[in-house]
Amino acid sequence: MTIRKAVLPVAGFGTRVLPATKSIPKEMLPVIDRPAIDYVVDEALTAGIEHIVFVTGRNKGAIEDYFDRAFELETSLEQRGESKRDILRSVQRTTLPAGSASFVRQQSPLGLGHAIWCARDIIGNEPFAILLPDVIVRASPSCLAQMVAAYNETGGNILAVDAVPEADVSKYGVISPKERNGRLIEMDGMVEKPAREQAPSNLKITGRYILQPEIFNLLEDQGAGAGGEIQLTDAMARLMETQSFFAFEYDGKDYDCGSVLGYFEAVLGHAVHHPDIGGQVEDLIERLAAEMKASRTR
Repeated sequence: MTIRKAVLPVAGFGTRVLPATKSIPKEMLPVIDRPAIDYVVDEALTAGIEHIVFVTGRNKGAIEDYFDRAFELETSLEQRGESKRDILRSVQRTTLPAGSASFVRQQSPLGLGHAIWCARDIIGNEPFAILLPDVIVRASPSCLAQMVAAYNETGGNILAVDAVPEADVSKYGVISPKERNGRLIEMDGMVEKPAREQAPSNLKITGRYILQPEIFNLLEDQGAGAGGEIQLTDAMARLMETQSFFAFEYDGKDYDCGSVLGYFEAVLGHAVHHPDIGGQVEDLIERLAAEMKASRTR
């Protein structure tokens, strides 16, 4: 069955980047000239997703407004003529087609698994994608598009993974590989932040999933796990007992915008590749590096 729907859990507080997220959703923090969530939605759309379910919470109305039409702004830009034409097009691009998005509330912070369960009635009985909005992936084709292509060949459940240095495996959830076929890896388990010597692999789970709808039945009665929250990984481990799971080692670069350093890396990484300012950013980085080197030698 075609992957038509995706869930974006956007109800989190953004505690790792406070106080910046005290008054605006963490997903709306700008990465150059677009909020972080825009990159994630664009990834979903370019992968063929037809309907996006945003699982929101209090004070997240800015996300819904961003993907709505800004009639007054568009009219003002239109009246200014050709000089604002490119800006007008960039604004219009952010408007999601009518009926292509739903917004549901996660009224209590009960964990990622609970957030996904909140989307059950809209997803229905079909496989779907999950994109964690903290993670931006720069890739062409998009990470999810690569996964969908793999899913069309294998079916089952698929998690995006990428290799990290073995010294860093204790920072991430990693998969236990069973058999590899190119970029696709049959897996038989997941381990959250293992000790380096006990890690089954150095392939970290990136924050992109394609799951079968049976996950909702498991989340329905999933008990609290780590941190006292309903964990998606616990339900996936149960689903793995009856369904096939694959990891897909995608081609691209991911950025964790949920941490201060990761957010800064995302801004810098996208600035370097920005079509308008990329060259200037490279010059700026070289100048700042030279200034820092000079200051250390004084």
